[in-house]
Amino acid sequence: MRMTFRWFGENNDTVPLRYVRQIPGVEGIVWSLHDVPAGDEWPMEKILEVKRQAEEAGLHIDVVESVNVHEDIKLGLPSRELYIDNYKKTIVKLGQVGVKVICYNFMPIFDWLRTDLHKEMADGSTALFYENSKIEGTDPFDLVERINANSTLTMPGWEPERLQHLTKLFEAYRGVTEEHLWENLRYFLNEIVPVAEENGIRMAIHPDDPPWPIFGLPRIMTTQENFRRFLKLYDSPYNGITLCSGSLGANPNNDIIGMIREFADRIPFAHIRNVKVFDNGDFIESSHRSQDGSVDIAGIVAAYHEIGFTGYARPDHGRHIWDEQCRPGYGLYDRALGIMYLWGVWDSCVREAQQAAIAKGANA
Repeated sequence: MRMTFRWFGENNDTVPLRYVRQIPGVEGIVWSLHDVPAGDEWPMEKILEVKRQAEEAGLHIDVVESVNVHEDIKLGLPSRELYIDNYKKTIVKLGQVGVKVICYNFMPIFDWLRTDLHKEMADGSTALFYENSKIEGTDPFDLVERINANSTLTMPGWEPERLQHLTKLFEAYRGVTEEHLWENLRYFLNEIVPVAEENGIRMAIHPDDPPWPIFGLPRIMTTQENFRRFLKLYDSPYNGITLCSGSLGANPNNDIIGMIREFADRIPFAHIRNVKVFDNGDFIESSHRSQDGSVDIAGIVAAYHEIGFTGYARPDHGRHIWDEQCRPGYGLYDRALGIMYLWGVWDSCVREAQQAAIAKGANA
């Protein structure tokens, strides 16, 4: 397991790279060019600047999250050809600087969705929270205003230049079914994955967050069965999954450990985080500790060790603790604590395997 840490860029992140470098076992950043609109080709000079910043801090840039997919690609419009061509050009550039994994998603309009970015927990910390009743009775336009009013920093998946066209986007998706979305995803993969393979980059789709339809929009990256279908759309090790335990864990029916075992050779990137799911379907992002949420994080890390996982991982979202002022979900303190919890479980698995091997040798 190769540990990484998401970083949003100089002057766009409250966590400096020198702090990231001090977290034990973290070797690289997970990054993106957040000022480049979805569908545009990434400028090489901006890519090289991030590479320089990371390397000066002793970190690599092997994982990009995300090269966003333009809505016209998801909608299957004729204009998708331009945006797919730009995507291919960006892949080539990223391959030239040593990127190994590109995380992306195929969610219509919205990326992740929460109703409260600072829900207070019993211990006084705050966290990202999803309340079912507020989604069912909320105008999506009001939700966009609330999300973007919460931070002076960019909110990934909630870029104002994209969401200012919300009315037009909802109209465009009227009548778009899950099967339409599957077909448009298949087309995208057929165009993109060969280019990624030529450039030594593994594409890794992220689950829908949360893993069910919202505001009448179709969502398809939601279950083990659907990921099975996805991997068959383009059967290649370069067509893979970003297995996010938090996104998938919002639905208690998802067998995340089973997914790790079944899709072992198609997971180049893992998001490992916990959520506490309530009986009414609400959920809040708890600490990474298994006992604090509804997801068996210790079991998940053990499953990664069991399959011999050598891919990249990151702690994903954290709570806001110790009065840290940060981008919602992306402070330093709780994510660093999460990393140490993940390493603790991993090291225990390593030690147990070593002791088992010694015992087996002694009994031979």
